[in-house]
Amino acid sequence: MAKVVSLEEERGRKAKSFDTLVALVKQDLEKVNTTIVDRMHSPVELIPQLAGHIIASGGKRLRPVLTLASARLAGHTGDRHIKLAACVEFIHTATLLHDDVVDESELRRGQASANALFGNKPSVLVGDFLFSRAFELMVEDGSLAVLAILSRASSVIAEGEVLQLMTANDTDTTEDSYLEVIRSKTAALFAAACRIGAVVADRPKVEEEALESYGLNLGIAFQLIDDVLDYSAKQAVLGKTVGDDFREGKITLPIILAFRRGDEDQREFWRRTVERLEQQDGDLDRAITLMEKHGSLADTIARARHYGEVARDALGIFPDSALKQSLIDVIDFCIERAY
Repeated sequence: MAKVVSLEEERGRKAKSFDTLVALVKQDLEKVNTTIVDRMHSPVELIPQLAGHIIASGGKRLRPVLTLASARLAGHTGDRHIKLAACVEFIHTATLLHDDVVDESELRRGQASANALFGNKPSVLVGDFLFSRAFELMVEDGSLAVLAILSRASSVIAEGEVLQLMTANDTDTTEDSYLEVIRSKTAALFAAACRIGAVVADRPKVEEEALESYGLNLGIAFQLIDDVLDYSAKQAVLGKTVGDDFREGKITLPIILAFRRGDEDQREFWRRTVERLEQQDGDLDRAITLMEKHGSLADTIARARHYGEVARDALGIFPDSALKQSLIDVIDFCIERAY
């Protein structure tokens, strides 16, 4: 007799999927963490102090875990992926440090941000230090292919950050323009983190491209859900503040869709609050109400599901295994964060 699985049980299973993936690469991840601690060391005391603060601030190590899992999925039996996974985490952490300075953020995962504690100048400079450490690790690996992939990702991330500055507070931003931003600033590192797994395993280009597609589309889905979460009560559970994007005037997909679908009075509301940042009590609640009225939050989740399906299809060329299934389940984990 078939067992009926409740919605809550299904969500619980998906929530555990990332933990399952971490368990499959546990020994490798422990080596990555050791490498991170070793490579953060510097005789300049402030560097490991500040870098350690943000690296230890509660992140799930999603990107380095994807590197480890992709390498094992592709059949890599050595340990080149260890340093490269640490490299990916350093690139990610450097971008977080720079992002928080640009956004003037005071919190990171519910804790004081590095720039709030140490100041903007040290945060920028330690971010530069971590980028430099990442390139040292790339050079030590010795592969021009790996160097090309990760260095290209680093430059694309920077381009994405500049693109985001150009679209900030601009309600005329199109959906295509915004997708270009998140492909660059978020998804590019997901894609690179996965592709180098096939490179270190010396797999055919078709497998490199499949893992790159998986990472790219997972990254887009991940960021779209982050856009939704900024307007969700679940932010409190995740240690974040509801409405940070709104208060900063960030133009994300939920706002783009609500603006396009609203009448002129509603559009003027968005111009006042996110273009001119003339915000007052009750504006965030009205913004969420308008998003719900026009279905912009639900449609952003629907788009995330679409990219999740593309990511799922990309893994189709790999033989079935526990590792492959866990990588598929992580797609659901990333999307189910919205609920």
